[in-house]
Amino acid sequence: MNITQFKEILKKYPDKKLSFILPNEEMIPLHFHITEVGHVKKEFIDCGGTLRSTSTCVLQAWTADDKDHSLIAEKLLSILKLAHPILPNEDLEVEVEFEAPYISQFPIGTHEVTENTLVFRLESKHADCLAKEKCGIEEKTLKSSCCSNTSGCC
Repeated sequence: MNITQFKEILKKYPDKKLSFILPNEEMIPLHFHITEVGHVKKEFIDCGGTLRSTSTCVLQAWTADDKDHSLIAEKLLSILKLAHPILPNEDLEVEVEFEAPYISQFPIGTHEVTENTLVFRLESKHADCLAKEKCGIEEKTLKSSCCSNTSGCC
């Protein structure tokens, strides 16, 4: 889900409490704070020698001992407005960073609306070889074959 799509959902339900469900079906505690909105750009070279770049909007969710509050959609929209100067465009995919139990980033997948809550389901990220054709790997080949390849990649 990109920033534009995310903001449209938040605008549609300004008074709803927010909830994020991790890929393992556990919920980020409802008293979370969004402590950072970041533009994260990763420039890298894959194992086949191709230069690549990715950019995302990362929302850092953090919890403390203050369990007597919850974030509503309108408040998160105001936080996103503050971040506007650092976000190059609204097409960036949105990810939630959370320590569960290790700091991880989870792309936002789907959403649903309950009586009081706007629930966002987070997805898992996976490692992948981006130069399969140079490594001689077919899509259905197991990951272990990449490392045994003698073509110089991986």
